[in-house]
Amino acid sequence: MAGKTTKKEKEALLNTIIHGLQEVKGKDIVVLDLEKIPNAVCSKFIICHGDSNVQVESLAESVEKETREQLNERPIHREGMANAEWIILDYFNIVVHIFQRSSREFYDLERLWADAPSHQVDYQI
Repeated sequence: MAGKTTKKEKEALLNTIIHGLQEVKGKDIVVLDLEKIPNAVCSKFIICHGDSNVQVESLAESVEKETREQLNERPIHREGMANAEWIILDYFNIVVHIFQRSSREFYDLERLWADAPSHQVDYQI
């Protein structure tokens, strides 16, 4: 989905990623809308955390599985799988940040990008 994508395609990817996180009980899922932020690297950040390295890795695997099976999408880049403290999945328009709680609190992306509108995702599973 790199390059030009429709609003419907972006929404489908966003919802599929969120579903993948919910499947493995991702905690405090937040979406930051970066579309109107000058020089932002993507249109949205999705941020969540897990309680252990195993859960953080499982969250990333769940997102990749859901996007591959539902949309035939794969991240263009992934980072952090080796230690599972902070995993980044880059889907070009949407970047997923999956943290362990302590790393999320330390890096505090929500505060760094506080000028971006954000919303907490309600659980629906």
